Formats: sequence, structure tokens, C-alpha cells
Amino acid sequence: MKDTEISGWMWAEACQLLDQADRLQRQFFRVGAQNQAPAWEPPTDIFETDEEVSICIALPGVAPDQVQVTVDGDMLSVSGVRLSSPPSALIHRLEIPYGRFERRMRLPLRALKLTQSMFEHGLLSLTLRKR
Repeated sequence: MKDTEISGWMWAEACQLLDQADRLQRQFFRVGAQNQAPAWEPPTDIFETDEEVSICIALPGVAPDQVQVTVDGDMLSVSGVRLSSPPSALIHRLEIPYGRFERRMRLPLRALKLTQSMFEHGLLSLTLRKR
């Protein structure tokens, strides 16, 4: 094995370990009770066409009745809670965040009306029509 191959492998391993440590820090050191500040922010995609803005929010393991969506002017807020595993369960791996979440984002336009909301397969899809 050449020195450059070893160096490349070492850098790849180091970057992977840093990513894992960052993910663990974000998930475990911010998790709190339901009435505390949000513990995590779900990843979000926003797409715009001539007629509408579509937003997809990943909420794995979140029950639809645990999600609240509000639109106020050009601000969208999605909040709720993902309940943790049963207290008696022995956890072997815990990578999906749980607890309270909130994602607030500025919309690309102010004049939008929420016309459709679908929650399917852990993905919340929102459609906002341009006025």
C-alpha cells in the first residue's frame, strides 16, 4: 500500500468519525423533556414552481397527530414530538432523534396559502399556492 493510499484512508476514517461524533452530540446532548426547548430540527427540502412552493420535511417515527404546522406571513413553523422507545427497552443503537422538534423557516414569498398537507411514510409534504 502506497503512502498516499494510507493517508487518504486515514483522512476518510477521520472525517467519518468526526461526522459520527457531531451527529451524536446533536442528538443526545440536546434531547430534553417535551416542555423544554426543541431537541432537533428535521431536514427539509423546498421547491418552487411558477404556481406553488412545495416543502418536504422528514419526520421518521413521528405520529401525524404529533405535528403542528403554522404559516404566518413569510414564516413557516413545523413542530411536534417524536416519542422515545418504551422505558423498559434495551437500546442497542439510537441514531434517529426523538423528543420535541421545531423547524422554522422563511418562505421565498409572503403571499402563499397552504393548500395541501400530506403525511405519508414519515414525510410531511406541504403545498403552498402563490396568490
